[in-house]
Amino acid sequence: MGLAGSDAKLLKPVNWLLDYSRKYSLWMFQWGLACCAIEMGAALAGPRYDVMRLGVIPFPASPRQADLIVISGTVTDKMAPAIKRLYEQMPDPKYVISMGSCANCGGPYWDSYSVTKGVDQIIPVDVYVPGCPPRPEAFIQGIVLLQQRIQEGYRGAGAQPADEREPIVVG
Repeated sequence: MGLAGSDAKLLKPVNWLLDYSRKYSLWMFQWGLACCAIEMGAALAGPRYDVMRLGVIPFPASPRQADLIVISGTVTDKMAPAIKRLYEQMPDPKYVISMGSCANCGGPYWDSYSVTKGVDQIIPVDVYVPGCPPRPEAFIQGIVLLQQRIQEGYRGAGAQPADEREPIVVG
């Protein structure tokens, strides 16, 4: 972020305000690949679980407008270049949530010749939501934990080495 450096004492309130606004305006690009996408859809637009009240806008038109990508489902080797390309098109700072056992580590298909052994082999992941399929509550908890980390000044797993932290595992 080029607006305010983290070293200046005078700009600390500005950084806090920018982090606070970034926390509650996450534009989410969904990459639903398999059955976990149904649970993600329940968390996005269902009457019981509504992520828009948390400040997550779930339907950007392109990855150039998104700053959060949710990978849910089995990632195959054939799909990996497309995921990488869309991730690279997203503006910085960008955040990644891996949702479901298949996206996290390959799931029950980990031994297949065509399945990627986790989306973290392709792009850096900030939050892992385990489960097969994961519950909408776990997905929402992952979003809340990511928002707490963003409020602390976190710029994503793909940011500079000084900003790298261990990924969050929900549960």
